[in-house]
Amino acid sequence: MSTLANSPEFHYQNGRLHAESVALDAIAEAVGTPVYCYSSAAMRRAYNAYAQAFDGLDAQICYAVKANGNLAVIGTFAALGAGADVVSEGEFRKALKAGVPAQKIIFSGVGKTAGELEAALSAGVTQINVESEPELEMLSAAVARVGVTARVSLRINPDVDARTHEKISTGRKENKFGIDLGRVIAAYAHAEALDGMEPDGLAVHIGSQLTEVEPFERAFKTVAYLVGTLRAAGHKVDRLDLGGGLGIAYDDGPAPSLADYAAVVRETVGKLDCALTFEPGRSLVGNAGVLLTRVILVKEGASRRFIIADAAMNDLKRPALYGASHIIVPVAQPARDAKAQPVDIVGPVCETGDTFATERALTPVEAGDLLAICSAGAYGAVMASTYNARLLVPEVLVDGARFAVVRPRQTYDEMLAQDVIPDWIDKPAQRGDGPVSEAAAPAIGASRGTG
Repeated sequence: MSTLANSPEFHYQNGRLHAESVALDAIAEAVGTPVYCYSSAAMRRAYNAYAQAFDGLDAQICYAVKANGNLAVIGTFAALGAGADVVSEGEFRKALKAGVPAQKIIFSGVGKTAGELEAALSAGVTQINVESEPELEMLSAAVARVGVTARVSLRINPDVDARTHEKISTGRKENKFGIDLGRVIAAYAHAEALDGMEPDGLAVHIGSQLTEVEPFERAFKTVAYLVGTLRAAGHKVDRLDLGGGLGIAYDDGPAPSLADYAAVVRETVGKLDCALTFEPGRSLVGNAGVLLTRVILVKEGASRRFIIADAAMNDLKRPALYGASHIIVPVAQPARDAKAQPVDIVGPVCETGDTFATERALTPVEAGDLLAICSAGAYGAVMASTYNARLLVPEVLVDGARFAVVRPRQTYDEMLAQDVIPDWIDKPAQRGDGPVSEAAAPAIGASRGTG
């Protein structure tokens, strides 16, 4: 048996790539392609690694729902004891629906609305991370309307460069997130003076997909300094929300050590007598998922060979958005002597950016073959769209030898039903050129993985 380096739960067995004990080609046959497939065992393994790393500390792991918002994924972590980090009312409702108690939900985000704050307060959310002085005033007004007390942590901006991608760096002074260091003390005192507000902690999150721990160390040292300063001024600081951001290995790049990260936590803030919260997302689900796609055709260009697959940038946005690289492997195990050749692996969307890999060494494939785009469990399906009027793809959860569709494939009728044509627009006469339903044209639906 041959396992994939970044996730042993995905492995070749009897010449076919499996997720745990389920052959991926069997899933593709049953559900169609493209399709996301997640491993329960991989998620449990990742969560337990965090729990063990912080054993002995007063620590709570709150899964960052933005990484993958499928209810089955959230529920898998909830069953292990995880809380949830949410950044919208929609994510908050998802966490509750998936079984996370409100007392384990942290509401983060730089642009919470008054309505979202009221919903969170009414449900009894455990903590709200406030990111600006104007948000303090908005929260104070919401508290008065709901008639409760709000436990508040102030998110600081430590002005630390996370040395990650520009679009996912959140801890520098020019970023929109958090309260500037020079204003934290005054903001904390102001929060204490507001009716119904109970500030008792600090929060920090410097970015996503960090591949080294040194930026965390600098940020956490800043947090520790602020804890001492606030306590010296007579303020209560009992909780620290250290955010997430720990990266994963997507290809042959570096992967940070969870043990090294935990050591930094213990050294910098572990002795401050504060309850600690961690909000991992990508590092819990990233390597727990693959995107299965079928080769439509192989095109010989003037200077490139193109593998055109039925997955596209609307299904997995990261390569087009961030220039991200994912390992891509055939579902049928290549022969030992198969010679890899450089190819471009692309999708059918009408954008040159609809490219998953360029000049990537891949053993020969042909039309109809299946490919697995690895490390697609985070920021994959959750960022998908219907661009080019392509259907949202299904999601499947594997647990041992069983699997379940945890989000069905969208149908064309469902997609079309989202739009409304106002009555002042004349509709064409039904001469055979009007709307076509899936019932009337099943062949159309079959082109997108319906069987």
